[in-house]
Amino acid sequence: MIGIIDYKVGNLLNVSHAVNRLGYECVISDDVDVLGKCDALILPGVGAFGACMENYRKSGLGEFVENWLKEGKYILGICVGMQILFEKSYEMGEYDGLGYFKGEVVKFEAPLKIPHMGWNELKINRNDPIMEGINDGDYVYFVHSYHALADKNDVIAYTDYGKEVTAIVGRDNLYATQFHPEKSGDIGHKILGNYLKIATGGAK
Repeated sequence: MIGIIDYKVGNLLNVSHAVNRLGYECVISDDVDVLGKCDALILPGVGAFGACMENYRKSGLGEFVENWLKEGKYILGICVGMQILFEKSYEMGEYDGLGYFKGEVVKFEAPLKIPHMGWNELKINRNDPIMEGINDGDYVYFVHSYHALADKNDVIAYTDYGKEVTAIVGRDNLYATQFHPEKSGDIGHKILGNYLKIATGGAK
């Protein structure tokens, strides 16, 4: 069972449909008793960083997620669900994130069109099982106005939007994508499937 964390800001149904299409059962929940019985978790996110962090803190899930990661279990963050895993964001103010990844989330600079919206190529920074079957130049779908300045060692793949922009980060049992794998066609589903295979040991 795959748990999709409901902290009232996620793109939950599209993510759950993508998980189901990959042959996995999933549950959308904010109940730690329900999520605690899952094999792996997904942390989606839509909207502003500050609102996401406020909702996350109000959800009471912080201690549960921290213990989950300490136990070596897997989490995938998506879009703003990725950004809140970093130390800080400057979206409409200055907000502290969860700090699981080093780095800050900053706005794209002019003259780039904002938001960065559409299909962009992935460039692989380092080998990782989540990239199995994925090649340089494969396209995924982005929608964001802010991007993470990540530690290069955590960057699995990036895209080019006037500069190198973090697309996938990973360390130990924590992964995250800036793009939406659930909206990224066959390539996005392959990446999501790779994560689920890693996180569950291949069991469905």
